[in-house]
Amino acid sequence: METVKEKAITVETTVKGPIANIWSYWTEPKHITQWCFASDDWHAPYAENDVHVKGKFKTKMAAKDGSTGFDFTGVYTRIEKHKAIEYTIPDGRKVKISFSDLGSETKVIESFDPENENPFEMQKGGWQAILDNFRKYAESKR
Repeated sequence: METVKEKAITVETTVKGPIANIWSYWTEPKHITQWCFASDDWHAPYAENDVHVKGKFKTKMAAKDGSTGFDFTGVYTRIEKHKAIEYTIPDGRKVKISFSDLGSETKVIESFDPENENPFEMQKGGWQAILDNFRKYAESKR
């Protein structure tokens, strides 16, 4: 029986702020630790990021109570400053992020290959929550 590859999941948001700032908030570790988690009972106590093709990133995501956590890691396959980021995570899934300059706002669209352990809607909801946290953080810096 042939396995059918599931369609990529896409989440998006529009952030108030110029593209240069939004790019920095997305790529600099001091900013990543402020937004890269899905709910208020989690945090990102550590991040490193080498934003170049073949560069690696690692973000520690953990429950604030210390009960669980994991490292989210990947290797960049495409970087186009202020426009696009693509990377592959260790299980082979691919992620694509586009940044569109709308003047005083920036549209961020993120598409990723789903995994097989959790339902599609749960995955979409978790990634959208992280993206929403990013928007809130970026807009708080204005």
